[in-house]
Amino acid sequence: MELVLLLCVSFTLLRRTSAAPEQYSKAVDWLSRYGYLPPADPRTSKLQTTEGIEKAIRVMQRFGGVQETGVLDSETLKLMSTPRCSLPDIVGSEDMLRKRKRRRRYALSGLKWHKTDLTWSVDSYPNPSISPRLPNSLVDNILVHAFKAWSDVAPLNFRRLQSDDRGAGAAEGDIRVSFARSLHDDGYPFDGQGGTLAHAFFPGRDEVAGDTHFDNDEIWSFEGDSSSTDLFTVAVHEFGHALGLSHSSSDPSIMRPYYQGSVGDIRKFRMALDDIQAIQQLYGEKEASYPPHLPSPPPPRPTQPSEPSFHERCQGGFDAIANIRGEVFFFKGEHFWRTKRDGSLVSFNPAKIKNFWMGLPPGTNKIDAVYERKSDSHIIFFIGPQYWVFKDTVAMSGYPRPLSDWGMRTKSGALVNRVDAAFIWAHNGKTYLFSEGEFWRFDESRKDAGVMVRQPDTGYPKDNSLWEGMPYHVDDIMSWGEGDAYFFKDNFYWVIQKGSLNQAFSTPKSIAVDWLRCPPASTPVVPDSPKCSCNLGGASALVMSSWLLLISLMLVTREFVRSL
Repeated sequence: MELVLLLCVSFTLLRRTSAAPEQYSKAVDWLSRYGYLPPADPRTSKLQTTEGIEKAIRVMQRFGGVQETGVLDSETLKLMSTPRCSLPDIVGSEDMLRKRKRRRRYALSGLKWHKTDLTWSVDSYPNPSISPRLPNSLVDNILVHAFKAWSDVAPLNFRRLQSDDRGAGAAEGDIRVSFARSLHDDGYPFDGQGGTLAHAFFPGRDEVAGDTHFDNDEIWSFEGDSSSTDLFTVAVHEFGHALGLSHSSSDPSIMRPYYQGSVGDIRKFRMALDDIQAIQQLYGEKEASYPPHLPSPPPPRPTQPSEPSFHERCQGGFDAIANIRGEVFFFKGEHFWRTKRDGSLVSFNPAKIKNFWMGLPPGTNKIDAVYERKSDSHIIFFIGPQYWVFKDTVAMSGYPRPLSDWGMRTKSGALVNRVDAAFIWAHNGKTYLFSEGEFWRFDESRKDAGVMVRQPDTGYPKDNSLWEGMPYHVDDIMSWGEGDAYFFKDNFYWVIQKGSLNQAFSTPKSIAVDWLRCPPASTPVVPDSPKCSCNLGGASALVMSSWLLLISLMLVTREFVRSL
């Protein structure tokens, strides 16, 4: 009877597609296996319905990123036949999926390790007759780099346990790696070459918690081609499960359930934002390990580079500069340059703003200020008397909005109609906006009935001269490194150390040389020193007063910082 009803469902859906009836039977099994359909229960005669299968197909299509039709079209069948992880995609109801999709696209299993120092071990290796290009030593190296991909973005430490005895008494880690085939005593058999590639068990107290199994019938390889499966890509994915992550519908994401091919040079692999947010949701953010100042640039080349953007990049005078997702963006005109965390430029040639940030008005050729809001990772753009809020690289609906939303008025009572600089000071987590020699402070964690309160703190605006030793009018400001504040003006920058008031002694440095990989000028032009509030007569008086000034600064540091 169950078979008859299933065939009826198949023929009903068949009217809208050219798929064969047997494909529906396999599709129903597939949808049940990966969590889109509850399994049929013959004891209660609870069988699948046309509406239930169509709904499951729609959810599967939505999760997989293909056109949502509700029928088994060729694109959907192709996705179902793609090699993948054998863990289910949906844990819970579709309503849970819909709610999760509105908040975030990554998924958490609800389980995590309650420690950050984890051990791992290898119980068995790939079959050399099937995967001849993967000696055991190379497998070990690939797994080390796969764990490193996660420890690079979260406060996790992985240590391999080794033992000379691979038999009784062999060392076992929190995460145990093995290559097995078909039935292998965990209730989740593999299906031979193709199909399911691997699976891993979520953290917990069970004996199998953290276990990671790879199908030994697959042709595993390093930087695999179309005829083999890349071990590194699959290992990073499965270790994500072993750490507590479920499948993600985001693209790009290493936690998508379908095999995505080789990532190329594993030493250069970097996690997608979706995966970083997911693992940090479980284990927190990794403390910055890079120094507050960028490393020295490579030696200058003997001849001036010939790329067309050289002068634009190296002469300074940027419209806006911001730390976004741990990278520094330099905006100038209708273009921007992008510097990665390690100090390297993504490209010597600039990218067009309109091709990266979708939703700014056509013809945008100047950004006044930008910053990333820490509470929700949204990115705020200021252009003239308006502002935009972006989620990643797409403007949110309802924007632009007038700058008057922020409630900023000058000391004379006039509404502010443009923002010169914006940043979040790591010292106190507050947001600061600068305009025409004045600045305002905002606490963006304040909410009224769940809605963010966007009004300046009491006592503002204040005069820019409070930031002693810094340019009075700046191009932009950002927090960087260990939380230091970086002030940018023309082709120079100044650094205020986190929570420190030694900024009066900050030496201006070159943006072009330190950030944008430009050769040093033969005769550097030193900017005019910011005006000093003291008036001293001679050299000896200057020396004595400098000591007095230093002592005074040390005494008033705490009170001054609290006043900003």
